[in-house]
Amino acid sequence: MKYDFDTPVDRRGTDSLKWDVGENELPMWVADMDFPAAPEIRAALQKRLDHGVFGYGDVPDAWYEAYIGWWKRRHGFTMKKEELIFCTGAVPAISSMVRKLTTPNENAVLLTPVYNIFFNSIVNNGARALECPLKNDGGVYSVDFAALETALSDPQTTLMILCNPQNPVGKIWDRATLAAIGALARNYHVTVISDELHCDLTEPGKEYVPFLSVSDDCRAVGVMCLAPTKTFNLAGMQTAAVCVPDPFLRHKVWRGLNTDEVAEPNAFAVPAAVAAFTAGEPWLEELREYIAQNRKTAEEFIADCLPAIRVTPQDATYLMWLDVSAISENGEALAEEIRAKTGLYLIGGEEYGKAGKGFLRMNIACPRSVLEDGLARLEAALG
Repeated sequence: MKYDFDTPVDRRGTDSLKWDVGENELPMWVADMDFPAAPEIRAALQKRLDHGVFGYGDVPDAWYEAYIGWWKRRHGFTMKKEELIFCTGAVPAISSMVRKLTTPNENAVLLTPVYNIFFNSIVNNGARALECPLKNDGGVYSVDFAALETALSDPQTTLMILCNPQNPVGKIWDRATLAAIGALARNYHVTVISDELHCDLTEPGKEYVPFLSVSDDCRAVGVMCLAPTKTFNLAGMQTAAVCVPDPFLRHKVWRGLNTDEVAEPNAFAVPAAVAAFTAGEPWLEELREYIAQNRKTAEEFIADCLPAIRVTPQDATYLMWLDVSAISENGEALAEEIRAKTGLYLIGGEEYGKAGKGFLRMNIACPRSVLEDGLARLEAALG
């Protein structure tokens, strides 16, 4: 490999949210990779740093071209410049859209288990999170469309937040599923925010489907949240975008983002994104292979040493979704027990909605030696 993913980086003492833990603890919880950013991105940031002046910034054509080129080249989807709006992050954008597109006590639908911060964005901004649990057939997840139609047809429902691919279950939604969601949402006048930040972290040979690429229905009601942050481990750069094809909806989203002051870039947000999408592809390809091997290592270890745990089959993300219901129905309590015994820090599935009961989420985007340490601690706690 051209790039080094094996050498651990000591992140303690760097004000890292993930690594603000005890001396002997191993955090494998939050979706934050333990790999340095691609050298090509670091070089672009160094060039910007060396300039030395960090005044107010603007969003140049290069930023739009980088997003448009990446989605066209990687995902076969063409966006227009006027459809893209810069924002400081997907979560700030989602929170802003909840405030702008709903009134107090209206419903925002979630297919659960799903990214836990969606609940915060909904509840903290005056709306209600309406869970629509996914069907789980032996670890294979699918949408319960009868339940979804019931949720979307509720007159109090005005918003749906979709995760595409789905975090934490690692599901890539197919075109037919997304088309059906778009059709229902348009029929019941519901806006769909599709968080697609994990879209490039698919297994080698697997491709995701952009929500807005599927149908006129999806484009009429849809907003896609996009960013290089998960793919290239740049969350601290505060750089993202939303794509909104419908002009009326786009104006409302634009007004919300600007009212909330989350639509202006810091000095490093633009060069980081441009470098990622124009020069980061070789690094990403090696990263995907490395994560795939980490997943295989973890699956084989768990099958051999922890047969009571069932690993959910996944085609995307670097987050393993572990069914521990044969050990405990309370994933949160089990995660606390594992941490107390061994220092391994995981998240209980209940954080992701009621359908996460009896699950654990484990981040495997780390050097292999760190993964092996985590697996050994998991065995020490549960074996």
